[in-house]
Amino acid sequence: MKQSLKELLTKIFGVVKGFPTRMTDESNIRVLLKNLYPLSTDKELIRLGPKTDGGYLVPNDLEGIQACFSPGVSFVSGFEKDCAELGMKVFLADQSVDRPADEHKLFNFTKKYVGAISNDHFMTLDEWVASSLTETNSDLLLQIDIEGYEYEVFLSTSENLMQRFRIIVAEFHSLDQLWNGPFFNLARSTFNKILQTHKCIHIHPNNCHSPLQKKGINIPRTMEFTFLRIDRIEHSSYQNKFPNSLDYDNTANPSLVLPKCWYSEE
Repeated sequence: MKQSLKELLTKIFGVVKGFPTRMTDESNIRVLLKNLYPLSTDKELIRLGPKTDGGYLVPNDLEGIQACFSPGVSFVSGFEKDCAELGMKVFLADQSVDRPADEHKLFNFTKKYVGAISNDHFMTLDEWVASSLTETNSDLLLQIDIEGYEYEVFLSTSENLMQRFRIIVAEFHSLDQLWNGPFFNLARSTFNKILQTHKCIHIHPNNCHSPLQKKGINIPRTMEFTFLRIDRIEHSSYQNKFPNSLDYDNTANPSLVLPKCWYSEE
């Protein structure tokens, strides 16, 4: 049975009241945030999906992408449907539901979780892609929202497959735990792996929770990151204006703007 992220953190890192944990040095968090400063590139950002939760900003560099892989099926499939309307094959996976929220002739659903192992309930990202497509060199798009399991998925994915994802849209959870030393190491390793092949081009905080502010560092608990493969970027500079005009709140909670520490040293 799939554990919640809270249960997983408690089991692995001891994130529980009264259990001592090693705190992350402030300077290490600031270095990580600087490495993730979003870039403005020669590819304009467009929105796929609804103007609520489930819609994401991606670079207008979609032509030639063969397929979208989208682990984590929620109550909306607008992003995936927009990808299908652009001619992409769309592969969705989630054991907790029986089908996607929407239907499309290019949808292909697998009733399994995506994780770091393969068994009756889970499959790895490499296994999923290999069993879904005969082509081995085509460009792909990854949109992943799997409630905390994104860290192990990225760390267990092969370098070859990472290179095939032209665009990665990923929701990262429990970022407020970056002050917890062991979790910080996990998150830093995950982001560093992605940054070997991709650059961050957009961040949008999910306003489902209030952010954690500590030592002048403001960390939203859940955020949506968009990455573009390095070879697709010809010119770039740091973005300095948030939110983007295409950003919308995920929930009816008070709006949450990306804190300045995520895109500026000021």
